[in-house]
Amino acid sequence: MAKTKTNTSHVSKATLSGVRLSPRKARLVVDVVRGKRVEEAISLLEFCDKKTAPMLKKLILSAVANAKSQEGVDLDELYVKQAWVNEGKTLKRFMPRAQGRATPIRKRTSHISVVLDEI
Repeated sequence: MAKTKTNTSHVSKATLSGVRLSPRKARLVVDVVRGKRVEEAISLLEFCDKKTAPMLKKLILSAVANAKSQEGVDLDELYVKQAWVNEGKTLKRFMPRAQGRATPIRKRTSHISVVLDEI
């Protein structure tokens, strides 16, 4: 069985770890900006009414700043090549219930990653 070599070239990457937000909710916003130009993605996030939107906007701007430090990169030609959300640690808590019982509460966290490339 032959292995195919994947193209892993990219201009810049940024990661946000341990965000106190469930991965399922974060993926809703990340799916909106994947494949868009950077300017379009930032304008979409400014008008998005989700908790993830300002964090993702700041993360994309961080990736743009990482790209700015490299030579020969046209910042106007950048787009979101890849964006994904991985599950982070889960904080486990308990809520007291009736008759001495307790029910678990899982406070989930996320790791958000963004990769930018030139068109």
